[in-house]
Amino acid sequence: MAAIAIYSLKGGVGKTSMAVNLAWCAASLCARRTLLWDLDPQAASTWLLGGPAHGDQAQAVFSRDISADRLVRQTDIPRLSLIGADDSLRGLDHLFHAIDKKKRLGKLIDGLDDYERIILDCPPGLTETTEQMLRAADLIVVPVVPSALATRALEVVDGHVRGRVPLLPVHVMVDRRRRLHAEALAAHPDWPVIPMASLVEAMGEHRAPLGAFAPRSSAAQAYADLWRSVERRLAGG
Repeated sequence: MAAIAIYSLKGGVGKTSMAVNLAWCAASLCARRTLLWDLDPQAASTWLLGGPAHGDQAQAVFSRDISADRLVRQTDIPRLSLIGADDSLRGLDHLFHAIDKKKRLGKLIDGLDDYERIILDCPPGLTETTEQMLRAADLIVVPVVPSALATRALEVVDGHVRGRVPLLPVHVMVDRRRRLHAEALAAHPDWPVIPMASLVEAMGEHRAPLGAFAPRSSAAQAYADLWRSVERRLAGG
């Protein structure tokens, strides 16, 4: 089993779209028993996969009031399960600070051994939840918009991680016709690329991953290629 965190210091960079689409790729293209764990109180991944975006039980997993298994539900996608987020996660950083258990998330993940791949949709920022994720993840996938601010945010993350966990930066929302985007891609030709695509926004209308309603689109193929890069990194390639 491997835990893959989808994380960015910045919001609004397509983190949730990436988490949902990679979870679909793991479950559907690679037939992996996959769990998406939504740790973001905005609960966007939860909503996209058909779950409610409200409630008060998600945080209780970390205080051991509820076992993680009780919050797992099967999605409509074969082999893909979900631990949803809700409003209670707004207090998660405070809880982590209060309980002072630095590996609580990692131990909970270790107990979910029915799954081969666990995708963590993490909230933005450098928080207590971030620290828990750093101790639990085997790989961190970082969406990076081709811009100076986003590149600086990646540098901050890299400096904070200090090699504790491998990072896989991914250029997202890419329009190759734009000079700044073309220059950014040329500077990092080995980074995977997710193109700017209206179909990604349409995920909200379908409440489904791209592979479920537009499998032949360039964006869906880009996420499939990204997942293959993730698998190679996990295998040491």
